[in-house]
Amino acid sequence: MPGTLNHRLSATDASFLYFERPNAPLHIGSLAVYEGQISHETFVSHMSSRMPLIPRYRQRVAMVPANLAHPTWEDDPDFSVRRHIHHVTLPPPGTDEQLRELTTSLFPRPLDREKPLWEMFVINGLEHDRSAMVSKVHHCMVDGVSGIELLVATLDISPQPAPPPEDDGWKPQPLPSATERLTQAFWDQARAQMDLAREVQESFLNPRPSIQQGLDVLRAMTSASTWAMRPAPRTPFSAPIGPDRQVAFSDMSFIEIRQIRTSLGGTVNDVVLAILAGGLRKYFLHHGISLEGWQPRVGIPVNVRTEDDKGALGNRISAMVARLPIGEADPAERLKQLREQLDQSKKENQAGAFDRLLRIASLAPVPLQALASYTTVNTTINMICTNVPGPMIPLYCVGHLLLTHHPLVPLSLDMALGVGVTSYNQRLFFGLTVDPKTVSDVDLLKQYLDESFLELRAAAGVDVTDVPDFAATHHKNGGTHAAEPAVSERPA
Repeated sequence: MPGTLNHRLSATDASFLYFERPNAPLHIGSLAVYEGQISHETFVSHMSSRMPLIPRYRQRVAMVPANLAHPTWEDDPDFSVRRHIHHVTLPPPGTDEQLRELTTSLFPRPLDREKPLWEMFVINGLEHDRSAMVSKVHHCMVDGVSGIELLVATLDISPQPAPPPEDDGWKPQPLPSATERLTQAFWDQARAQMDLAREVQESFLNPRPSIQQGLDVLRAMTSASTWAMRPAPRTPFSAPIGPDRQVAFSDMSFIEIRQIRTSLGGTVNDVVLAILAGGLRKYFLHHGISLEGWQPRVGIPVNVRTEDDKGALGNRISAMVARLPIGEADPAERLKQLREQLDQSKKENQAGAFDRLLRIASLAPVPLQALASYTTVNTTINMICTNVPGPMIPLYCVGHLLLTHHPLVPLSLDMALGVGVTSYNQRLFFGLTVDPKTVSDVDLLKQYLDESFLELRAAAGVDVTDVPDFAATHHKNGGTHAAEPAVSERPA
């Protein structure tokens, strides 16, 4: 990192700007907890030294008048790391619950589009000699995979920080005027039309690729129509989104997750979705909701990056859709049904089909793409569950060990529940984000998610494993983990 960064936002990247609303900001983030106290000044100095590795953090979005073309990334002439890194001290005693409430208040605030679209909060005063950071970065800049690339670029694999990269001598270029942006958009569009004409000419000379693309499009439309023709069932989470958020966190042994996969079959993501299905089953039953013939749908982002895309940031994601078998009482059978369903989706290349549809949609005039954000109605899925692999080794920030790393996900399109999952240092971290107006008891949902994991682990015959040293320390200091043997003990 850095890879080759595009100057103009792609259609997918720009869509996160077009779809954003004051009550539904579309940034992603994380809550990270570290050993020891990381000072604000030390961290500001550290991030300043890492800017050559993440040049996008010094650029802001420049919109094109009337949305005649997608926005561009331009240098921020007023850039200063200090404008993006803030300091908060928790009042005594500095409990995990206080940290969670602070995160709940910090995360929903929209990012300022007059600056580069990221910010971080260094949080001191956390009990048991720990500090924390809430990070936010706009979805137009990164997806989950490129967000992990950013994390790795700013942290170290050793307590001794790596030497800072060479100063790249960056000096910001002036922001282009509206006229300059329109002129640039005109020439970019002209080049795009020339590329399209060349592709048409090549298709006449060699029609076989075009025929294959046509078949791909037909398959994509058939796959999409399967879901679009039958709207997803309404759930307690299907409601317009308000401005407030509440979050809950859990973590589980990744070793045990892999052993469940080995014992019962499937992938890690299959196991994650089976845990989610079991937790939702318990939650709906608690609220007296009949489960007969009812299968909520979950959207599953799928990384479609190639090796050439590494370090390029932006969004290279497609999606699959799965029905959650919450009516099935047997946890092993739930996993089996999900495994078979997702295996079939992969066999049909559902993610590739949706990626092809996204590419087709990107050919529409940009003003229409922007306008579509005001007319889109979600009838396809009930929630999103994103599972992003992270580094399985310990990481450090200015010499301080990263203990836990929980994802924070946005809400949009009448989905009042979002589930983020990421792995780090042999643990799997869940982050639940809800609109409390619609979901007032996210802690109960988190409890049932934990119990679902323990039941699935028991069904797979998996023994409790030793937790990493940092997790054992966290447990001793007041945190608990789903890896503990008793069902009544709940993860942190």
